[in-house]
Amino acid sequence: MYTLAIHLYALIVELLSPFHRKARMIRFGQWKTNGILRDKIDHNAKYIWFHASSLGEFEQGRPMMEKIKANYPQYKILLTFFSPSGYEVRKNYSGADVICYLPFDTPFKVKKFLRLANPYMAIFIKYEFWANYLTELKKRNVPTYIISAIFRPNQLFFRWYGKPYRKALHCFNHLFVQDKASSELLASYGINHVSVEGDTRFDRVLDVQKQAKPISLVEQFIKNKEGEKQFTLVVGSSWPQDEEFIIRYFNEHPEMKLIIAPHEIDSGHLLDIHSQLKRPSVRLSDNTSEQHIAGKDCLIIDSFGLLSSIYRYGDIAYIGGGFGKGIHNILEAAVYGIPVLFGPKYQKFKEAKDIIAIGGGFSVSNGTSFQEKMNELLTYRHLLKSAGQAAGDFVQNNAGATDKIIAQLPL
Repeated sequence: MYTLAIHLYALIVELLSPFHRKARMIRFGQWKTNGILRDKIDHNAKYIWFHASSLGEFEQGRPMMEKIKANYPQYKILLTFFSPSGYEVRKNYSGADVICYLPFDTPFKVKKFLRLANPYMAIFIKYEFWANYLTELKKRNVPTYIISAIFRPNQLFFRWYGKPYRKALHCFNHLFVQDKASSELLASYGINHVSVEGDTRFDRVLDVQKQAKPISLVEQFIKNKEGEKQFTLVVGSSWPQDEEFIIRYFNEHPEMKLIIAPHEIDSGHLLDIHSQLKRPSVRLSDNTSEQHIAGKDCLIIDSFGLLSSIYRYGDIAYIGGGFGKGIHNILEAAVYGIPVLFGPKYQKFKEAKDIIAIGGGFSVSNGTSFQEKMNELLTYRHLLKSAGQAAGDFVQNNAGATDKIIAQLPL
């Protein structure tokens, strides 16, 4: 059944590819994979294969890739993606020796990929459970791991019909999970090759914080006419559902500045943001000097790659996505010691539940609750300070998963 479902999925992608950009990129990207492997794989080297579904999982695995690269130069890194949103952004990532799309999980394609790649070790990140790949890796005695994984009772493995799918979990040599609840759930089904080591994303955001460089235009933007820092809300990876009530609040509060980095930066979306603003605004790409940014109250970040460094300029961060499929990365902001706000769909994100519990983050259900929380933090600055301290401590206290996991690998 599983293999049939994968074949059907591949067929749907092929049929959609002439009309759907993402499907087309997956199809042509996978078509190039075998050629990339033939041209670039060094058959005299040992490759550690990392697989990330998309950009978020890549960031989770990045600390491990970079530590292995630095400390174990005898190994090379093969990095694969399934989603274009990961591959297209990181296809030139210097931390990997070979980067390509992962072919669909059908027996023929799996065997061909593994024959060409010939990995010494395989590391899957968080939610990647490709049964045919895992089965074939086990047959070939390739040490296989999953890192920063998290399991919930409603996942496919634990349904009444989930026994065939649970077999895939036995193919891992070890499962490195984020929390005790995941470990206990797996143990209740007889899966005991598990250890609780945390989430490598904490290590990643700390690395980003240390490497962040000043952005002079943003530093100038957050200052008032007297040259003093003005209260600033940084909105990251926002969607229209977020922007509607955030911009409305911003329009009514002249004492604050707004930096907004929408998740989608196509011209239509940017024009929609501009249409809602009633205060002076400017796009980052429009500025060539600090003079052009003077007197503006809203700065729109219309390029990728800067957001994780820009959070450092905020007093509060709002993370988008919580009114859609789920929130984006809250740790990128929390690492700077500022409170984080986000929408109601955060239940699948352990870090969001944990940061709420310690008072460093807050969920808002609509524009009214957003307004109430913002008013509270703006009015009672001691609450703002303590929430920010809690957020920063939360990241620091949960770091270290990367070293713990690497210490247990056969390197």
